[in-house]
Amino acid sequence: MKYAGMPMGMWMIFHKSFQRNLTEVLKYDEEESRKITALAKKKYRELIERLPEFEKADRFKMNIVNCAMLSAFFLNMPTQPELSDATEYYKKSMMTGMMQRFCRMSGKKKYSESDIKAMKDTAKLKAGDRNPYSWNMDFYEYEDGSGYEARFTSCGICRLMGELGLTSLIPAMCRLDYTMSEAGGVTDFVREYTLASGGPYCDCGYKKK
Repeated sequence: MKYAGMPMGMWMIFHKSFQRNLTEVLKYDEEESRKITALAKKKYRELIERLPEFEKADRFKMNIVNCAMLSAFFLNMPTQPELSDATEYYKKSMMTGMMQRFCRMSGKKKYSESDIKAMKDTAKLKAGDRNPYSWNMDFYEYEDGSGYEARFTSCGICRLMGELGLTSLIPAMCRLDYTMSEAGGVTDFVREYTLASGGPYCDCGYKKK
């Protein structure tokens, strides 16, 4: 994957919040936070460039880019954080004012005709069959019309973080699904299983408020 484009843009947008929360959440001093961030930038670019290009229709490229960024920070911390701290760190680093506005805008389109079509198209794509760092998803609409479920049988985050020795911290990323749904304002997010915890699949249920 080329660093120029989305990966570079995502670093420019989010690296300051990732650095700030090294201090505010994980309690590193400012000098150590700057050092970790500088090392993370190099590692992030290295991880991006080792990843394959994603298909144009694959909507999950941003997910793996975010995973690479978070992993680059974890790999350059003197010690890996506890899962609860890692979860709070990722949440606060990602949920900037801009991201909260994005979630609210996305919420306005949730359950629309275009949203349902995009989910069905993603389910048909099965990009994970060709790219081990992407996802395979099945799509189920609830019979009572209350929403739908996206059910994932393969996960690029699990693949990449597993290779990097960060398996125990994968749930820190999974938890953001709840936070983003809440920020969207129209959905109650429900989940029973995750691949990261040994489940048969990851279920992402979106129920209308």
